[in-house]
Amino acid sequence: MKNIIFLAPPAAGKGTLSEMLQEKYGYGHISTGDLLREEVKKGTDLGKEAEGLMKAGKYVPDELILKLIKNRIVKPDCDNGYILDGFPRTIVQAEKYDELLKELNKDLGVVIYIEIDKEMAIKRACSRITCPKCGRIFNKYSNEMKPKKEGICDDCGEKLIQRADDSEETFNKRFDEYIEKTMPLYDYYNEKGVLRKIKAYESKYDTFDEAVKVIEE
Repeated sequence: MKNIIFLAPPAAGKGTLSEMLQEKYGYGHISTGDLLREEVKKGTDLGKEAEGLMKAGKYVPDELILKLIKNRIVKPDCDNGYILDGFPRTIVQAEKYDELLKELNKDLGVVIYIEIDKEMAIKRACSRITCPKCGRIFNKYSNEMKPKKEGICDDCGEKLIQRADDSEETFNKRFDEYIEKTMPLYDYYNEKGVLRKIKAYESKYDTFDEAVKVIEE
C-alpha cells in the first residue's frame, strides 16, 4: 500500500478522508502535533526538549521532528502504509524526509493535493462545529456531517462548539497563507512525479472514491 502525504488547504476535508482511508486500508496515521504531545505526556527526553522550546515560544527544530517521525514509521502499524499529517511544511523538511526514507529504505509513496474552491472552503469552515471532548468534527449544514441531535456530539454527548478561528475573516487569512506557503511543496513533489490532485466534492464519498483511485492506480 502506498504511503500518503496530504497537501490540503483548510477545510478541504483531510481529516475526514484520513479516517475513511484508515478504516478501509488500515493505514497508520502520523500527526506531528500528536507525536509531540505524546512525547511531552510521557516525559521522554525528546518530550522535555520539545516542551521547553514550546514554552519559550520557539519552533521545534526539524531534527527533533524527524526523530519523532523516524521512531513512528518503523512501528508495526505502518508496515503496510501510513498517512503523514502536518509534515513536511517546507522544502527543507521535504528534503530531510527524503534522506530519512533512504536511510530506512522506505518509499515516499504518493503526495495527494486536495483541491478545493475557496468559497466552498469558507462555507465549510464557517459552519463547522467541533466536540471539545473527543475532537470529532461536524458540519451543521451538511447532511452527511451534521450531528444526529442538533448541537450534540454523536459519540460522547458533549455540547458542540465553533472554533474561534472559523470566522470568515480569520479563515480567509489562513487559506491564503496556506496556499502561498504550500505552492513550493506542490511544485517540489510535482517535479518528482509523485503528486496527484483530487477534488474536494460536496460529498465526502466522492472525494474518497477519487483518493482510492489514486492509491490503487
